[in-house]
Amino acid sequence: MPSRQELLSRAALTVFRLNGQFLGVAEELARPSGLTAAWWQVLGAVLREPLPVAGIAREMGITRQSVQRIADLLVGRGLAEYVENPAHRRAKLVRVTEAGREAVSRIDPPHAEFAARLAGVLGVEALAETVGVLERLAGAVEEAVGQSSPSGGDRAHS
Repeated sequence: MPSRQELLSRAALTVFRLNGQFLGVAEELARPSGLTAAWWQVLGAVLREPLPVAGIAREMGITRQSVQRIADLLVGRGLAEYVENPAHRRAKLVRVTEAGREAVSRIDPPHAEFAARLAGVLGVEALAETVGVLERLAGAVEEAVGQSSPSGGDRAHS
């Protein structure tokens, strides 16, 4: 059995590789709709309800500045808009526009086709199991980081 440190390294390297693969696939799926993978991610985060930039960043696990830059581009292209936030005057909400919704909906057919291909290669049950394992891993990393800094120091005293 590999050591805990080796397992962590293998998990991280595999997730980094998988992230790169997913970003490549997302770029290919989004391109015909006039979107990038990053634009699709941000629009996808606000399809159900408008969110502040900081909320989108937390949800996606990226910096607020990155989301702000993308949101500004989306607003500039009419794919999203800023609306008043009743909970916080200064932190406006990002809301998808009809044009943004239409762009994302154009991704659905090739996205469904790729999902079917992936499930065909891996199997639907194995894909569902993999999603569950990845969700548990993400939660465990979040919990472990919350207990102390990744370098081993106590976060409460940092």
